[in-house]
Amino acid sequence: MIRAFVALGSNLDQPAQQLEQALAALNALPNTTLAGCSSFYTSPPMAGMDQPDYVNAVAALDTTLAPLALLDALQGIETRQGRERHTRWGARTLDLDMILYGDQQLSCERLTVPHYGMAERAFVLIPLFELAPDLTLPDGRQLTTLLAQCPPQTLFRR
Repeated sequence: MIRAFVALGSNLDQPAQQLEQALAALNALPNTTLAGCSSFYTSPPMAGMDQPDYVNAVAALDTTLAPLALLDALQGIETRQGRERHTRWGARTLDLDMILYGDQQLSCERLTVPHYGMAERAFVLIPLFELAPDLTLPDGRQLTTLLAQCPPQTLFRR
């Protein structure tokens, strides 16, 4: 089993319910168990976009799915929950980003883990800290160091 962490976000069509539905779908994935989920947090959209606030969380999965198979499964859940990809950082019913896949570092056309933007996103780091406060990333960085260096952002626990 590999421990993977997935960031969840939604700002359309009852975002908290979207996350709850996504968590149930994650737990139903083959060869995968939902090992935990952080609290839900509310945060403003990135880059000053004019759209509703997001609800975010991080889930821990124990899985035997290969990284790209897990990515395919995550994108399938997004699609089933009405995700449409029109605008980068646009409003969405559901966003599922694989942020870590065990201690692996992967970079290919479809997937980069650790997630390329996680160090700048408090809405990822704070929920991740809830689940794994002593986490060391595959490149040796400590999660606590990333949190200390993360740009200030507005984030509220729900």
